[in-house]
Amino acid sequence: MATQSEAVLEANLIKQLVSLEYEKVSVVSEDELLANLKSQLEKHNKKSFTASEFKRITNHLNKGNVFEKAKILRDKFALTRDDGTNDYIEFLDSEHWCQNLFQVTSQVTIEGTYKNRYDVTLLINGFPLVQIELKKRGGELKEAFDQICRYHRHSYSGTMFDFIQLFVISNGVNTKYYANNKKQSFKQTFYWADKENKNITN
Repeated sequence: MATQSEAVLEANLIKQLVSLEYEKVSVVSEDELLANLKSQLEKHNKKSFTASEFKRITNHLNKGNVFEKAKILRDKFALTRDDGTNDYIEFLDSEHWCQNLFQVTSQVTIEGTYKNRYDVTLLINGFPLVQIELKKRGGELKEAFDQICRYHRHSYSGTMFDFIQLFVISNGVNTKYYANNKKQSFKQTFYWADKENKNITN
């Protein structure tokens, strides 16, 4: 088995995502994530928000646990504009999924109990919804899983990463996914499968 570093795996993954029409962006801090969220929501809704309007949006988004946040993302938000009028804001288009805006970024750094840097993050309409943790080719998948468990303890809480819905762990040979849940175990990680139920691992 050829040795391939985590950095090369990451670069190849990003290249593949760009070929699938993800926009590659450099968004590497919580402040940049919020600025990007504002810009993507404005594009998605075809309207602009003042700083105070966006603050009302983020106040609405900051409620609840990961499951409640998933529901918030599916619902529209009645925003009271600065001029007193009401407007409906859509966070995700689940009916016409291709109308959403897809981005990929890497090495986002969040300061919590400890400073953590995450490998690859998929953003949909500015929301970090998928986190991908990589290990060098052939490395232990469990190491990537344990690393995400550390992120849960040290830096996710109270940040934009509370919106993560899905984790992906890969060593370039095997790739698995699992839902966001602080109390997950490695037994709750799954391979993708084809229509014959054969595992898709790479």
